[in-house]
Amino acid sequence: MELINATGRRKTAVARVYLSKGKGKITVNNKDYKVFFPTTVLQGKVQQAFVATSSVDTFDVKVNVYGGGITGQAEAVRHAISRALVKVDAENKPMLKASSLLTRNPKMVERKKPGRPKARKRFQFSKR
Repeated sequence: MELINATGRRKTAVARVYLSKGKGKITVNNKDYKVFFPTTVLQGKVQQAFVATSSVDTFDVKVNVYGGGITGQAEAVRHAISRALVKVDAENKPMLKASSLLTRNPKMVERKKPGRPKARKRFQFSKR
């Protein structure tokens, strides 16, 4: 199997994933993923696609991720890994789709409107 690449996005975070046969080593921005994502919740999000397809410790993953915060980056990595696993084997698609790992989460920060301090917040109303 050659190198398979895929892109995942969440909010303003973008992750580029390079998947190859291996022993399950995940590297994010040239660091181990357990160092880059310190909490177990974020580490679980990164591993979620492998758990859903029961392919843990089968692939080596190299990830470049930028933009957004740490949670958005973890979810972008999860999205990219899911897309790469579908490229590896099309039979993975129903399992990943059932877990809604192939759907790009469309939630983004709402833009600031003119004449207001934030997107929805108003300035304090004074009757007199």
